[in-house]
Amino acid sequence: MKISEVMSAAAATQYPSDDLATAAKKMWDQRTGSLLVMDGEAVIGIITERDILKAVATGASLAETTVADAMARDVITAHSGTSLREAAKLMTEHWIRHLPVMEHGKLVGILSQRGLAGVLAGALNEPEALEQLVEASELAREKRLRPIEKGAWD
Repeated sequence: MKISEVMSAAAATQYPSDDLATAAKKMWDQRTGSLLVMDGEAVIGIITERDILKAVATGASLAETTVADAMARDVITAHSGTSLREAAKLMTEHWIRHLPVMEHGKLVGILSQRGLAGVLAGALNEPEALEQLVEASELAREKRLRPIEKGAWD
């Protein structure tokens, strides 16, 4: 199965100068957990609900902090023809929940964890597919917990 079969329309903003309160309202109104930050047709960043939560947790003012200040700039993307298995692996390795989908250098959609969860629900009747997903999840969890165990977040 390919990303193009599961992806949804991507929510985006053309305004990296928007404040985080505006971005949060856009996410809420559009029922999405991320906004792609665009410069014309180029994806220049992504702002997620986690970025906004981090800003709140660190005491940043949502009215004074811009999307450009909080967004991730090194956006990981995938081609629409990428398999869901490869996309899930990419999302797990990079600990991301939203994967912009590109075709011929243009944004065509986004793959979310929610979309993958729907596919997983169908895979529950296929023991081999489920076993591979569990192994990938365990590896990703181990990578995330290593810094905590070493005290890197103290």
